[in-house]
Amino acid sequence: MDSARHLVISLILAFLITVFGTAGYMMVEGWDFMDALYMTVITISTVGYSEVRQVDAAGRIFTIFIVVTGVGFSLYVAGAVVQFMVEGQIRKIMGRKRLGLKLKRMKNHYIICGYGRIGRVLVRNLRRKIPNLVVVDNNPDLVSNMENDGVLYVDGDATEEDTLIKAGIHNARGLVSVLATDTDNVFLVLTARQLNPNLDIIARAGADRSKDKLKAAGATTVESPYEMGALRMAQRILRPKVTSFLDFALSTRRQDILMEELPVSHDSELVNLTLKDSGIRQNYNLIIIAIEKSSGEMLFNPSFDARIEVDDTLIAVGEEPNLHLLAQALYSKE
Repeated sequence: MDSARHLVISLILAFLITVFGTAGYMMVEGWDFMDALYMTVITISTVGYSEVRQVDAAGRIFTIFIVVTGVGFSLYVAGAVVQFMVEGQIRKIMGRKRLGLKLKRMKNHYIICGYGRIGRVLVRNLRRKIPNLVVVDNNPDLVSNMENDGVLYVDGDATEEDTLIKAGIHNARGLVSVLATDTDNVFLVLTARQLNPNLDIIARAGADRSKDKLKAAGATTVESPYEMGALRMAQRILRPKVTSFLDFALSTRRQDILMEELPVSHDSELVNLTLKDSGIRQNYNLIIIAIEKSSGEMLFNPSFDARIEVDDTLIAVGEEPNLHLLAQALYSKE
């Protein structure tokens, strides 16, 4: 039985014995409620005050019963309270130590700075594909949200170097800055870029004028949620069918059809094959809608003669299990 449940049961038992003792004195001695409750409490707690009224033989026998049972219950409750407090602190300390060890071992992970409305939704979607996520925030309300969500987090100011180092920025693959203000995001990007010059940094911009500042500070990519939201609404009006298809294909909640980007490894068995010879359509029932070459050139709707080369990225549409199989084939010959 865990300490929290143990404590709850103990408090319920203490309440029941108090009710039982109060009702007993009222019935055996004919006392009013307050006198009966007072006598029960001082008896159970072993305070040792004299009786509120003279008790007869029946009252003394009942008092002996209350002392034997009630005092034992009181000690039991006190022990449960101490256990709950001690074990809670121990779990907290051990939990933070395990977190520190896990952070030290992490590599190629993403650091999400800020767990507000945008950060929480971002983490919820990324966790489906990227297990190595570390969230940084020091808002007490948001820290409790991270604990409830089971997120690996660092409780600290994301703009401080020590906090970013605890989050493993030197071994991180990327960082996403979604703090509340543009000023904090600019300062965070500057600090992160100094600590890890090779870091991929995506920053949130609340105002258009902040985009250039974030770029100058070292952000790889700058996104404006308001601009993206307005553009999405416009596309919903202008191209409702296209927008519905993209929602359908990009949704991570569906498995019947998804759109995915699949990098090509030099060990892949499909390297240097054309699309018609690769068997992607026949073997995996997938559609290749674009190929991004290593040079950055994007081939939309590539022909059957398009060749798959090392470091290409295939943009494919199809069922998730088939996408997973193709990803394996593009990664290794085995």
